[in-house]
Amino acid sequence: MELLDSADDNLRRAGECIARGGLVAFPTETVYGLGADAFDARAVARIFEAKARPSFDPLIVHVATIGAVDRVAIIPGFKARALMETLWPGPLTLVMPRREAIPDIVTSGLDTVAVRLPAHPVARAIISYSGTAVAAPSANPFGYLSPTLAAHVARGLGDKVDIIVDGGPCSVGVESTVLDMTVDPPRVLRPGGLPVETIEAVIGPIDSRKAPEAASIAASSPGLLESHYAPRTPLYLVETGAMAAARPSGRAAALVSSAVSGASLEATAGRFALARYLSPTGDLVEAAAGLFAALHELDSGGFDQIWAEKARDSGLGPAINDRLFKASKK
Repeated sequence: MELLDSADDNLRRAGECIARGGLVAFPTETVYGLGADAFDARAVARIFEAKARPSFDPLIVHVATIGAVDRVAIIPGFKARALMETLWPGPLTLVMPRREAIPDIVTSGLDTVAVRLPAHPVARAIISYSGTAVAAPSANPFGYLSPTLAAHVARGLGDKVDIIVDGGPCSVGVESTVLDMTVDPPRVLRPGGLPVETIEAVIGPIDSRKAPEAASIAASSPGLLESHYAPRTPLYLVETGAMAAARPSGRAAALVSSAVSGASLEATAGRFALARYLSPTGDLVEAAAGLFAALHELDSGGFDQIWAEKARDSGLGPAINDRLFKASKK
């Protein structure tokens, strides 16, 4: 881990690190974020690994300019554009229809994406130098206080991050306000650093009623819903190493955690029309990065059932298993 000050050469290095698939913690006006290339599923999976986050909830994608939004999202109308032009850069996140280029791990398999243009000049410079959009949740271990100083990040994440850029204390210190622009009137999903009154002064009344727990940004695109990415094909979950106990019927597919788990494709394939690994070597970052793509592939394969083996219960394993559980027949 490198701790760098905010000299321009260091900001360029940080941006280039993101472009190479690295993890960079950087200041925004709200809190410090842990950033990775939003178009690189494996890099994004490293975010969840570093934070020890137990589920793949949607992440906010940060851009350096309004013009960059078109690569990430479909701007749904004049209200969204008015908010961007008036209140960006700033502590406002807009949930909009996603572009197909954004990997499922960023949006938790949903068809919307949360986008923000931060006001902090260090954040914007790093994003600009990266040449991409940057997916970035708060740079803290899951369940801990959000970091507002570089020292908080270093203490919490340490060598799990490639670079930490020290841009001083965050001026706002609370997360951004999140607004769902896919409904009319737009709905506040998470109150934050931008007052509702400021938003309404630009686009008129919005729905700011207290949202239920499942409609926070962690779910808003709902990651906390009990059944989140649910494939049309019934999915059945088995314990690690227990694929031999699966009793498929009809034309079924198997999603095997890894060869390390003891459930080889050769042994599994005889009972299934198709069997594939999440990661042959048991690399949980690789497994996490490819999880949604694998589910989509099998769901569109015309199978009667999908049988999935749980990942081992370490590292990103609990997050993978959380998503598989939510996709399964309970």
